[in-house]
Amino acid sequence: MRMEFERKFLVSNDSWQAEAGEGLFCRQGYLVSDPEKTVRIRIMGQEAFLTIKGATQGIGRPEFEYKIPADDAEELLKRCGSLIEKTRYIIPHAGMVWELDVFAGKNEGLVLAEIELPEAAREFELPPWAGREVSDDNRYYNACLAQHPFSEW
Repeated sequence: MRMEFERKFLVSNDSWQAEAGEGLFCRQGYLVSDPEKTVRIRIMGQEAFLTIKGATQGIGRPEFEYKIPADDAEELLKRCGSLIEKTRYIIPHAGMVWELDVFAGKNEGLVLAEIELPEAAREFELPPWAGREVSDDNRYYNACLAQHPFSEW
């Protein structure tokens, strides 16, 4: 079983744009979304994935991800509630890889950065555009944003 250790931060300014390459548009929805598990369908560019995540334990949670046919993903997204739309940018910083998401649709105006760590206690350097940490705030989980969009806060 693979454990995912992830820290999330609000983005405090636009200086990340100088470091970012071309973004990749992403649509995702949730077939199951509760505190114990989520089942996500994601289309990222031309690729599609089925992801199952277990309950969060601190900043970690079990994660299983599988590539699936894009046509299947399109059909499964039709069975999801509200979708998340965002553009993802990959930004290297101080030997680590950051994923920065610029949300669209009902979550427009929200910009989040996250870093996946090999273990929970791994130290890392914050980039200058990383603002307040929101790792412990469930409102910023994509599964929650699908049900309670940023525009409704």
